[in-house]
Amino acid sequence: MLLKPADLPEVIALFPLPGALLLPRGRLPLHIFEPRYLAMLDDVLKSRERLIGIIQPRPAPEGQRRLSAIGCAGRLTSFNETEDGRYMIALSGISRFRLTREVTGFTPYLRAEISWQGFERDLGQPETDERFDRPAFLDLLRRFFTQKKLATDWEGLEDAPDEVLINALAMLCPFDHEDKQALLEAPTLPLRRETLQMLIEFALRADGEGQLQ
Repeated sequence: MLLKPADLPEVIALFPLPGALLLPRGRLPLHIFEPRYLAMLDDVLKSRERLIGIIQPRPAPEGQRRLSAIGCAGRLTSFNETEDGRYMIALSGISRFRLTREVTGFTPYLRAEISWQGFERDLGQPETDERFDRPAFLDLLRRFFTQKKLATDWEGLEDAPDEVLINALAMLCPFDHEDKQALLEAPTLPLRRETLQMLIEFALRADGEGQLQ
C-alpha cells in the first residue's frame, strides 16, 4: 500500500521505545507483549493506514513523561501471534513526523496529534549519496564492528543501495538514544551518512583507533 501525503492521518498511536530507531523505507521488528500495546495493536489492525509512531522518550523527573519532538511512523506489514498471546510484528517506515500534542482519551496507550509537514521527501523515491566513498566507509565500519565484536554480511553491505546500507546501519548500530535521535533527524541521506560516520569515528577514537580521511 503506497501512502500519499493526503492519506496520512492527523492522529496516530505512539510507541515510545528507548534506543529504537525507525527510518523511512526501513524495517523494524518488534516483540509486543504488554497489555496496553496488545490493545494498541488490535486497534491499529482495524485502521486503514495501520500506522504506529515510534518515538524516543526523553529523560524526565520521576512520574513525568517527555517525548522527543520527532518520531517516525511505520506501517504494520507483518505479524505473527504466539501461542501465549504475544505478537512478533514488523513495521515498514513510512514518514517522520513532528509531535504536536498528546491526545487524552480512554485508550491504555498513547495517541498524539502529529504534523507531517517538512518530511515530504520521506514519501518519495529512495535517496542516494553521490559523495559516498563506500570502500573507505566500509573499512571504517569493519574496524568499528571488530571493536564492538559485531558480525554482519559484508558482501551484502558492499552490494546494498546507498539508502539501504546507511539507514540499516543507523538503525542497527549500538548508539545511545541521543545519537539515534540525531540520525533520525538528519534531513537528507548524505547528512545521515556524515552523522553516522562521525559517531563511528568518535567510538573508534575513544579506543585509540584511527579516523576516516
